[in-house]
Amino acid sequence: MTLLVVGSVAYDSVSTAAGTRDDALGGSATYFSVSSSFFTKVNVVAVIGDDFLESDKKKLLDYKIDISNLSTESGNTFRWKGVYDTSDVNIRETLDTQLNVFENFNPILSNSNKQSDYLFLANIAPDLQMKTLTQMSKRPKIVALDTMNFWIDDHKKDLTSIIEKVDILFMDNKEISSFTGETNLIAAARRIEEIGPSTIVIKKGEHGVIMFNKGDVFTAPALPIANVIDPTGAGDSFAGGFMGYIAKTNDTSNENLRRAIIAGSVMGSLAIEGFSIERFNKLTKNEIEDRFSRFIDITSFKTTGIT
Repeated sequence: MTLLVVGSVAYDSVSTAAGTRDDALGGSATYFSVSSSFFTKVNVVAVIGDDFLESDKKKLLDYKIDISNLSTESGNTFRWKGVYDTSDVNIRETLDTQLNVFENFNPILSNSNKQSDYLFLANIAPDLQMKTLTQMSKRPKIVALDTMNFWIDDHKKDLTSIIEKVDILFMDNKEISSFTGETNLIAAARRIEEIGPSTIVIKKGEHGVIMFNKGDVFTAPALPIANVIDPTGAGDSFAGGFMGYIAKTNDTSNENLRRAIIAGSVMGSLAIEGFSIERFNKLTKNEIEDRFSRFIDITSFKTTGIT
């Protein structure tokens, strides 16, 4: 099954307790596509500047990602610079954001992309997400969307309009509370269901993830990681693993969505063990399977009853 992602490809400059990387390959579409490429064929629609390195194109091609719709415009590639608190990786400060060519990003889908079976609308402006969806020549089996507080705070009307049309919504716990006005996550998920999506995936960082799907509730813990290097791409890598697994299996049943949550959690936990996409560069299928087994081990137990 074909999987399409529309989002950003960027250069990130990141400082964490583990060190610093300048102009490292990043962006929502990058992390998502690299993560999902371990499960299925993925096509990327994004924009880069003429400063984008050929070696970085090769990195994406090495993952067998289709970058034929990675358009190059005159100017510099989108850049982001941030620093993480040395004692709490959940706290970060954005030092600089340069949209550059991304400021005028206009996603145009090829005929083949319009036929994609699965669509992920990564964290970009809601009007661009809507423009992408309306170009599809057929309704994908699953349309999933990610967003952030900037769009919630300043573009809520447009964001609501596109959320109404998707099947799966990814938000973290603070974002969904901000969007719905509900501090209780169950109440917040119900509010989202009333808008349109049948599946709500709430990311809770080091506290794992919770999924609401047509009345079913499923929670998965975060795998304890001894040495967190760079959490920048964790959420997009999680989404990539989730959607990649769904596209690979072509199964949207509730049980398979639960397995997809674990697949996403596996990829997110791997992403934070290196800067940029470094951890994925030599990642093997056996390592993914081993980590999947670790998730099963920490969530299963035997019981003869509680009373």
